[in-house]
Amino acid sequence: QEQLVESGGGSVQAGGSLRLSCVASISTGTRGCMAWFRQAPGKKREGVAAIDSYGDRAYAESVSGRFTISRDVAKNTLYLQMNSLKPEDTAMYYCAAAQSWYMTAVQALGVFVEGNFYWGQGTQVTVST
Repeated sequence: QEQLVESGGGSVQAGGSLRLSCVASISTGTRGCMAWFRQAPGKKREGVAAIDSYGDRAYAESVSGRFTISRDVAKNTLYLQMNSLKPEDTAMYYCAAAQSWYMTAVQALGVFVEGNFYWGQGTQVTVST
């Protein structure tokens, strides 16, 4: 079982910034398609940002221009820099690693299939007004 451990969540006022980190096990690495998802109470899990093995990135429209996904392969770590946070960004954020090496970033944010990914436990982000 692959392991993904998120950190960096917390509480912040609207307009603030947070950086999430996700450390992957050595066997997982971060060279394949990796993504961040989020789930707010009472809502479905949604894709936020993804980066694939080709280096391409994709973002949900709601976060485009505010969030940036990146990775440090040497450290087996995936990041999500979140700027200009809004109350509607409040959610549990999950790191995910695609089980298929060939998944693209666009595909990762497409039709949601939980079984297509390995998952972390999540880190809570709360944005207040």
